[in-house]
Amino acid sequence: SSGINAEYGGVDIEEVAERTPERVHKIPVDIFEGVSDEVALDLARKLEFVGGAVEQAAAEIKKLYELFLGVDATQVEVNPFGLTDESEVVCFDAKINFDDNAQFRQKEVFQMEDTSESDPRELEAAQSDLNYIAMEGNIACLVNGAGLAMATMDIIQLHGGSPANFLDVGGKVQEAQVEKAFNILTRDPGVKAIFVNIFGGIVDCKVIAVGIIGACQKTKLELPLVVRLKGSNMEAARELLAGSGLQIQAHDQLNEAAEAAVQCVM
Repeated sequence: SSGINAEYGGVDIEEVAERTPERVHKIPVDIFEGVSDEVALDLARKLEFVGGAVEQAAAEIKKLYELFLGVDATQVEVNPFGLTDESEVVCFDAKINFDDNAQFRQKEVFQMEDTSESDPRELEAAQSDLNYIAMEGNIACLVNGAGLAMATMDIIQLHGGSPANFLDVGGKVQEAQVEKAFNILTRDPGVKAIFVNIFGGIVDCKVIAVGIIGACQKTKLELPLVVRLKGSNMEAARELLAGSGLQIQAHDQLNEAAEAAVQCVM
């Protein structure tokens, strides 16, 4: 980990870094040793604290690092960090980002999240361990893996289409989650086609196929559905889809599948 600090902050800290890089101090921190007294005092002086305020600032810097570790933060941004009229060192304002992967041990922190302005579909997806972000296109995507999801959206756009969402079902997806994903996707009135793109490394393609069939039957899907399944158990998955009686366009190649999905909405 590391700390980045500047004597002059404000909303234009990037401009400070560009024009006067000598005023920005980056301090590498050994995660096993933490922030030593020596490092904290040196940093306090570089931030132009003087007199008794130096030790106060150093103590605050050490506490900030302890906070950073204690709440599994990915970033603790304090701006401004300065002196009161009574010469007391204070963190006047701060922004903290938390590691989503640490939610299981930071329950108290995550319970404070304000979801009032969040998309209800995104919250519903998160409850089923699905990573869903709504977009403005008309081709819904169901993919495993964030990288593949991004590539899927890119290739849809390459063929002149527009993705309706980012949806990563993850590596441990089960049939019920696939059904939940379809339920969320089909409730979007802007969606005109669904594109399922699965690479079965960790994911079992057969599990996806069973989930697709169940979801289509329960939602009485009428939208065009394009499916590409590659990898683990893909032959068994394809046989299930072929024998389901559902109107599914199955493709082996990503490029062909994406092109087919785009054609469905043209």
